[in-house]
Amino acid sequence: MSGIGREERGRSRAAGGRGPQQPTGRGKKQPSRGGGPGRGRGRGSSATPEHSISAVMALFEQSPMEQKLTFQASSSTAVPASRPQVTAVNPPQGPSKKALTIPARPGVGSLGQKTIVKANYFLVPVTKPPAPTPQPQAPAVVTVIPQQGKLPPASTKAVRLPENPGLGSFGQKTIVKANHFLVAVADRDLNHYDVAISLEVTSKKVRRMIMDQLVKSFNSSHLGKRQLAYDGRKNCYTAGPLPFVSKEFAVTLDQDSGFRKEREFKVSIKFASKADLHHLKEFLQGRQLDNPNETIQCLDVVLRSKPYNSYEAVGRSFFHCDFGSGKLGDGLDYWKGFYQSLRPTQLGLSLNIDMSARAFIEPIYVSEFVFKYLNLTDRNRPLSDQDRIKVKRALKGVKVESNYLNYTKRFNITGVSTEPTETLMFTIDASGAQISVSEFFRQQYSIVLMYPRLPAIQSGIGRPIYIPMELCKIVEGQRYSRKLNGRQVTALLQATCERPAKREGVIRTMVETNNYNHDELANREFSIQIRPELMSVEARVLPPPMLKYHDSGRENRIQPNEGQWNMMNKKMINGGKVDFWTCVNFSRSKDHVVKRFINELVTKCLSRGMEFSPHPLVPIRTEPSNQIEKSLIGIHSDCLKTRKQLQLLLIILPDDNVTDSYGLIKRVCETELGFVSQCCQPQQILKCNNHQYLENVSLKINVKVGGRNTVLEKALCRTIPFVSDMPTIIFGADVTHPQPGDESSPSIAAVVASMDWPEVTKYRGLVSAQGHREEIIQDLYINKDSGMIREHLVAFYQNTKLKPSRLIFYRDGVSEGQFNQVLLYEVDAIRKACNELQTDYQPRITFVVVQKRHHTRLSPADHKSPNTTDKSGNILPGTVVDTKICHPNQLSFYLCSHAGIQGTSHPAHYHVLFDENKFSADSMQMLTYSLCYTYARCTRSVSIVPPAYYAHLAAFRARYYMEGGDLSDCGSAAAGPPDGVMKERVREVRALPAIMDNVKDVMFYC
Repeated sequence: MSGIGREERGRSRAAGGRGPQQPTGRGKKQPSRGGGPGRGRGRGSSATPEHSISAVMALFEQSPMEQKLTFQASSSTAVPASRPQVTAVNPPQGPSKKALTIPARPGVGSLGQKTIVKANYFLVPVTKPPAPTPQPQAPAVVTVIPQQGKLPPASTKAVRLPENPGLGSFGQKTIVKANHFLVAVADRDLNHYDVAISLEVTSKKVRRMIMDQLVKSFNSSHLGKRQLAYDGRKNCYTAGPLPFVSKEFAVTLDQDSGFRKEREFKVSIKFASKADLHHLKEFLQGRQLDNPNETIQCLDVVLRSKPYNSYEAVGRSFFHCDFGSGKLGDGLDYWKGFYQSLRPTQLGLSLNIDMSARAFIEPIYVSEFVFKYLNLTDRNRPLSDQDRIKVKRALKGVKVESNYLNYTKRFNITGVSTEPTETLMFTIDASGAQISVSEFFRQQYSIVLMYPRLPAIQSGIGRPIYIPMELCKIVEGQRYSRKLNGRQVTALLQATCERPAKREGVIRTMVETNNYNHDELANREFSIQIRPELMSVEARVLPPPMLKYHDSGRENRIQPNEGQWNMMNKKMINGGKVDFWTCVNFSRSKDHVVKRFINELVTKCLSRGMEFSPHPLVPIRTEPSNQIEKSLIGIHSDCLKTRKQLQLLLIILPDDNVTDSYGLIKRVCETELGFVSQCCQPQQILKCNNHQYLENVSLKINVKVGGRNTVLEKALCRTIPFVSDMPTIIFGADVTHPQPGDESSPSIAAVVASMDWPEVTKYRGLVSAQGHREEIIQDLYINKDSGMIREHLVAFYQNTKLKPSRLIFYRDGVSEGQFNQVLLYEVDAIRKACNELQTDYQPRITFVVVQKRHHTRLSPADHKSPNTTDKSGNILPGTVVDTKICHPNQLSFYLCSHAGIQGTSHPAHYHVLFDENKFSADSMQMLTYSLCYTYARCTRSVSIVPPAYYAHLAAFRARYYMEGGDLSDCGSAAAGPPDGVMKERVREVRALPAIMDNVKDVMFYC
């Protein structure tokens, strides 16, 4: 037996060989390669093993020698009577004349001298499908799905996710509206065709122009009057077959299409496969586990065809200035638009539509853009090298047009000259005579440049072409993909920050404007109907948990109201102890102001139950802001002279350049000197009796020195389901990626884990660098002696003297397309780490993906009802939805765990990918919601579960450790490479500096 067995693959093959290769169209299941584990991953696979998780984990029970098979060299042994004969086809009683039957095995050879040999084949356990004959018991190691009855069929390569255990029932029932619109699809013969266009056309816009012209030219003569739904790449779909299997067309685009002269393109259209609507229907009704991605993609392409031809497309969103626009400053505008995605839900297909806004480059002359981008007042001053580099980065790849040649010419900017046009020389003829760019335009075109001290635009890859900036205008509708500054981000967020009632109205208007039900392609050709009303969804409002504070306070327990509470009359449940501390001031504030603020902060910490020495270990000092690292080292050196370990350093940040100085401080303190720090904003210390600010800072200080602010009362009473009954460790994990346009910086992975069962409030953090935009966490398991999971489990045992029997893993930042890949690799890594700690140590794992970057919005059904809305007009904290708009077959739910502040609340989406603990819907939802009240940095419930939140903070903190690294807070949204051809990256990932042991044992990232 080799690789994966015949029962799972559904085909016959000899041990170790390749199965019979059948010609298959695109979208059909391809026979996989044989050869067993030694072959490694198949071509095209992305780290996803072809066998199931249960098969992988079963291998941990055997040593390599035990897994090796022993064969008899001579096949003289008789075939056991119970062994079935292997045939590739089991024909019916009366096979047709064209049916072919591969001969069955005639038996086993017996001639020759018997001997024993060993083969490099290894047994792989296989979960066999039900059969009439009794099946052997599966190994009692771990199963991918809790067996809750007979499962629908799944393909051989599918990863089976746990079945939905049912809907939740806990909480007060209510009705909310979701920005989902039901989609009805008539039965059509959907066909998928591959499209190939000659001349290496990379522009999607030009590709669409070519395909539109093809339909206009050949619709009646060659396409059977079929319309094509084209995705702008290599796929098109039809509602019915074309009158050919493969055909090549010649398509001509004339000058009206934007070309200087006519251009001819060769377009090849070839049948690939059929999209199966029956499969989609079975999936939506829960009778089929395989997600029919190709069918959904086909319908999605159809619905996106009209917006693609009308608006500027960016990812899954469409923008146009007619939807609304405004200024972001520095040469940038924002355009409003809408996000659109077709999704399978419990109620059927739904179209998710939401408001969106994006930064676009202002369509002005390049010279004007440069003045705005750099905020230059003196337009006659040459650019410094630093400014020129900024401009080059901002303009690279931007499309501009010029008309000084009496016709409009468009080209992309490839660079910016190092010299201004008045001194930039080039050779004009064979004699070698040289002339400046500004002088050339004066002589050749009678154009006297207004800004000869600006550099020139560079076009072309080989020999560059130089054109003055003031003669080139930026083409309208080009998105700006680089990092925005704080002011621009605020303006962009405000563009879509609308209260729920107004947001609903804007979304309805967009649906009416798109007019899907009168679209020729979507409605008439493919018979797709969109119900124009927002979907009404049953929801429940979960009750907030009871929080416990120290008994010495006047109030020792509190049940929050609308997701918030305060610290009045309360003391921290476990106040931290700070014996040795000091303060350094890098701002321009006077010494007496700093000392007053520090005294107020110490007093606040004491009043909240902390033990805080009133006197610093070394005197408070003021240092210059341009010598931060030197000052920190000096403070550390002075503390060492006292022979006492500094526990906490309070820092007043500089008035200017706060971001850079903050990163430097954290890197030096946490990776070089080994103490935690608390930074304070210089503008805040000027305020007297700034109680709320002091309150928040004291909460952060307490957890940084090992204290707890509050705990769930049920945790102390040990009545939290699936947590209190046995030792449980809760993990949070996230990966942050570099900002768009960065093609070399590593991604940062962070994993935090609770260290204090049964309270589950203290989270220890670990970070690591990994490959550029790599989403899979690589260092969960490294070897038997190292890895993030192993280190956390060892620390948990050292803190509690218990081995966790249950493991709950909240994973942030994973898109739906990466579910299987992340599940297979990361659960496998967790299992390996546990097994290496102790043989047969297999805690029950529940793996939950947390998604914040989605576009589902929930709003009250009645915006005027005080019983269903909070003060901001949003749905109440604790509102959970697990019906209609959620996954048709698996446990997923939307949870709004926080109170709205401005705009429309954004619920988090939780999707359970793996569950050996067999959570019910109510228990998973209530645990997640309760944990949201344990966030250490404020007295509010937060929008995502704190372990995932902490992991994000730790990953963002680690980016500061990379000197000169990217400091953008990009989250995990852009897990794939940016648009265009990615440069080959051969640089090895530089390891992060190690966090000092005494620092990573506390919540330093808060």
